[in-house]
Amino acid sequence: MQVTAASNTYQLYGPQSRSPAASVSNRFQPSASAETSGELSQEQRQLVEKLKARDREVRAHEQAHLSAAGDLAVSGANYDYVTGPDGQRYASGGDVSIDVSAVAGDPQATLLKADSIRRAALAPANPSAQDQSVAARATAMANKARAELLSLQRSANGGTTIDLSA
Repeated sequence: MQVTAASNTYQLYGPQSRSPAASVSNRFQPSASAETSGELSQEQRQLVEKLKARDREVRAHEQAHLSAAGDLAVSGANYDYVTGPDGQRYASGGDVSIDVSAVAGDPQATLLKADSIRRAALAPANPSAQDQSVAARATAMANKARAELLSLQRSANGGTTIDLSA
């Protein structure tokens, strides 16, 4: 996760690499004979299938972030690509930037926003470690907003303690 203080955004990253397809380099480019004949070896075809599966996984992961983030998304999904032995580009990783700034002077709005950030971070079926870290930070933001709300309520009641037990 990259945090930029100036814009108050986090990047929610795609699923962690779990297959060799995610780390494919250009060394898997088709040979000259494969390019002219259009044929790939069995190993190259298997690799293309792995790349296609990874591409689908990454795109679904980032789309889940975008769908849950709504107006918090400050960009569309950004993808990292690898070129397969068939000459096609496949997504191997990605991220979505979201606004994680508190709502100045409004702890109730900040609480709601923190909940939305947490939902966006945990939206994919398999949140990455970075996604879980963003969710934890959103939980901390929500807790701080709750404390501010409680403090405001206490001030409004002349410092009287409020029983929050159920």
